Amino acid sequence: MTEDFAGFFTTYTLLGISLANWALALCAAALSYLLARTAIGFVFRKVQARASAGNRHLSFMASEVLSATSTTLLLLASILVGIGLLDLPERWLGRVSSLWFVVAALQIGLWANRALALGLHRYFSRHSTNGAFQTSALATLSLWGVKVLLWTVILLAMLSNLGVNITAFVASLGVGGIAVALAVQNILGDVFASLSIAVDKPFEVGDFIVVGALAGTVEHVGLKTTRIRSLGGEQIVMANADMIGSTIQNYKRLQERRIVFEFRLTYECSPDQIRQVTQQVEAIIRNEELARFDRCHFRSFGESALEFETVYIVLDASYNVYMDVQQRINLQIMEAVADLDASFAFPSRTVHVASLPDAAPVPSRLQHSTRAEHA
Repeated sequence: MTEDFAGFFTTYTLLGISLANWALALCAAALSYLLARTAIGFVFRKVQARASAGNRHLSFMASEVLSATSTTLLLLASILVGIGLLDLPERWLGRVSSLWFVVAALQIGLWANRALALGLHRYFSRHSTNGAFQTSALATLSLWGVKVLLWTVILLAMLSNLGVNITAFVASLGVGGIAVALAVQNILGDVFASLSIAVDKPFEVGDFIVVGALAGTVEHVGLKTTRIRSLGGEQIVMANADMIGSTIQNYKRLQERRIVFEFRLTYECSPDQIRQVTQQVEAIIRNEELARFDRCHFRSFGESALEFETVYIVLDASYNVYMDVQQRINLQIMEAVADLDASFAFPSRTVHVASLPDAAPVPSRLQHSTRAEHA
């Protein structure tokens, strides 16, 4: 009975291969899959243990890379192990070797893709201004470019291994790339403008900027557009190329405000009052904690007033703080001018008449008539 059963497996064939050979290949495939899963799980647990004990960053990256292992590709590799034990014709053995390369290249690509993403994530997190990773245009472009390059190399390697002439393929890709670039040149202009913004950093997310007649806080810098939240509350979407081509005022990087203001007094002021006014203004500004005095001068003789110019520095970048300081200074200057019995000037003009024509004599008839009416 046993000999008949063994003879059945050795003599009966399926697709020209004995059942015993099929059973051996199936067992080898199953054993290979179990061993591979066990080995990967063992290494994964070891890496996690090292992450909790010491070198957290490298161990974390290793565990994340291992987690990118594809179960499907692992199963295909195990099947290829079993197929390798079959008594296949020579032409099929070459195809199995090519499939081995495809499976290995895809799995290596998945590991490399995860490693590159983690590496770029860490790099941009360490070099960002606030210490936290943000999906900036530079980060998005870098990650996208690295992934495209990686999978292009893997695809070309697989095609070359399968016997495809990649020289003509690469040439056709170059011609097609030029045609696509010409078709989407406006989009590419915005993309490269976003790269320029990311590298040169004229502004970042959270900065208050003024671009021409537009003013607001930057909310997002994308590959094609930048989104700004205006003071009125609406969102402004502006092309990156237009942003780069305009003059940008970044008030977030303002450390101090230089303020220049003027006031005018009447010509009735004496020289002594003028000296006291400039001294009083200097004292007022020096008493402000958030202001640094620069100068105060009797600048010029205006058409209808004596003109004074004052310069000081506000030590806080906030516009509201500046307005509070200016209001206090203005009120104290009004009090100082009143104490000095001086007056602020307002636009006026004095007309000096050199002479007036003599009055015409009244006719005698009119005089008599007027007397008669009064009588």
